[in-house]
Amino acid sequence: MRLKRSTLSLLLLAGLVACGKSGPDTPVLAASPAVVAPAPPAPAAATPRNSPLTASGPLLVENQVDVAAQRPGQVSKLLADVGQAVSKGQLLAALDDRQLSAERDAALARLHSAEANLNDWQAETRMAEADFRRAQGMYQAKLNTEEELDHARYKKEGSLFEVEKGKQELLRAQADLQAITLELEKTHIRAPFDGVVARRYVRVGQEIATGDRIFWVTAVRPLRVKFTLPENFIGRIKVGQNLALTCLDEPGVRHQAKVIQVSPVVDPSSGTFEVLAQVVNPGGNLRPGMTASVSLENLK
Repeated sequence: MRLKRSTLSLLLLAGLVACGKSGPDTPVLAASPAVVAPAPPAPAAATPRNSPLTASGPLLVENQVDVAAQRPGQVSKLLADVGQAVSKGQLLAALDDRQLSAERDAALARLHSAEANLNDWQAETRMAEADFRRAQGMYQAKLNTEEELDHARYKKEGSLFEVEKGKQELLRAQADLQAITLELEKTHIRAPFDGVVARRYVRVGQEIATGDRIFWVTAVRPLRVKFTLPENFIGRIKVGQNLALTCLDEPGVRHQAKVIQVSPVVDPSSGTFEVLAQVVNPGGNLRPGMTASVSLENLK
């Protein structure tokens, strides 16, 4: 009996020791989580070839420029203002031209003087040629000496040189008059084409420098719209194709536009290409600078 009790006591002690070692220091095997493979990215949906698309862009005109001063001066007249319709060559403004007008009159006087001087030397040359012919005849008749003949010859040659000099002086006087006339013309600010004055930048009496803006003149016809399309529309839009166009102020009114230019290249940064269309018979409410929407519903 004592042997059984001792054996039982040893078994209980061994069990207690084993339970004491199963604490935090005993590694616990945790179930490893299941590895989930990432789903492959869904391919980008390509635009269907027959899907409707609306592109937008500004209404443009070919002729639209800032009319700038070609020389410095003071604005003396303003003959046009914002909103006024103008025609090509119409005088819009003028600079003070009194100094240039005086210089032109002086250049014109020098031109007349050069013309008179040339006529005088041409008459002198004709007289010198006549004297040379007479001296030559008298020399042949032995009525004068060789020195007198040479004197007549040299006088004739000198007159010919003076005539050539007079011609060059006349050309220079003509060039001076033309240069001053051109500078005088620069004081007259004219419309470069038919259109309307969109802006005025100066006032009467204002001093301006070369290159300063004076007016912004823009044409009003023909109206065009420029827009971009994705590259998958290449081959689906062609020159001469008709498109429907609307504007923000009148979304229910549809206008017709005809494609007049398709860019032959694609912008690699955006994957788009440019299209230019001209509005056919635009209404009176359409203006350059407005935003237009182009419908591409019927592209095959």
